[in-house]
Amino acid sequence: MTTSASVPTDPEGAIVGSVTGRLVDANQRYAAAFTDPGMDARPVLRVAVVACMDARLDLHAALGLELGDCHTIRNAGGVVTDDVIRSLTISQRALGTRSVVLIHHTGCGLESLTEEFRHELEMEVGQRPAWAVEAFRDVDQDVRQSMQRVRTSPFLLHTDDVRGFVFDVKTGLLREIDPA
Repeated sequence: MTTSASVPTDPEGAIVGSVTGRLVDANQRYAAAFTDPGMDARPVLRVAVVACMDARLDLHAALGLELGDCHTIRNAGGVVTDDVIRSLTISQRALGTRSVVLIHHTGCGLESLTEEFRHELEMEVGQRPAWAVEAFRDVDQDVRQSMQRVRTSPFLLHTDDVRGFVFDVKTGLLREIDPA
């Protein structure tokens, strides 16, 4: 697989030059060939996908999605937090989505963290974060918990089509999780 990891690095492996500058330059090239796709913010497939922010997950490619097909909500672990419920509520109530797909993955960094992370931050910066780490040990169980959080939210209109999966980062395959 080709990645941008082939950018110039110094002897210690640090990227040479500004990463943000490279992104802005890439945007200039993108915008030069850009044409307005003529669509609005309502996803064509009426689905919202909640997934981990892990850079190994190319959700559009893995799910056969095109621009405009879905809303994509990503965070550390792909866990359903209050902010994810906020985004899903807006997605459903204002923008017409009806289905929710939850995707965690193998080898997630949240499996190696604990809530102690918050305490370490507090010791370092003098303030404990208001948010929970949402670390987990059992990825399947965390998918079940996320499905339950969506299904029981009083803010969501459509909770009958909520499915959860674990993406295998070695094979690219999804494994569906039974909600029971």
